[in-house]
Amino acid sequence: MIDTQTDDARTWLQSVLQLMGFPDGVQVVEAPDDPGGQRWLEIAEQALSPTQKELLLSREGEGLDALQFLLNTTMHLQTDSNQPYTVELAGHRLKRQQQLAEMAWEAAAQVRSSGEEFVFGALTAAERRQIHMLLQDEPDLSTFSRGKEPERRLVVRPRTADAAEESPDAALD
Repeated sequence: MIDTQTDDARTWLQSVLQLMGFPDGVQVVEAPDDPGGQRWLEIAEQALSPTQKELLLSREGEGLDALQFLLNTTMHLQTDSNQPYTVELAGHRLKRQQQLAEMAWEAAAQVRSSGEEFVFGALTAAERRQIHMLLQDEPDLSTFSRGKEPERRLVVRPRTADAAEESPDAALD
């Protein structure tokens, strides 16, 4: 059963897509194993033209990221809720989640073997948060973000007493 807030988010996304000239086709779908507890809204791939699909997925899903950012910002302002939403199209988010999980575990292995911190390249705030969540229960590792946008970077390092000096910001990143 869909809660009212999620249905409002689906309606908002569908309205924005219609204003962009896209056909109807936003569904609430079961979230895959998502550590962030987000609700997933999927844009029906079969309803889109190749040009529309390319618009949303080009440049590593930049258009999809923009829609997701606007959706979350709008819903948070309208409802005073921090419920996050994921906007999915053609399995793009699921594939990216799998890539991020692989990157997280490779970084963890490198930190464990070298004893040195690992700094990720550019990631979106949502991607940094996902890696924070994936590694949060690792007793020998700590994660935090360093720097300011657009140069903000996720750092994984061995958990030590001085790691507490950096403020982990998984919930705020």
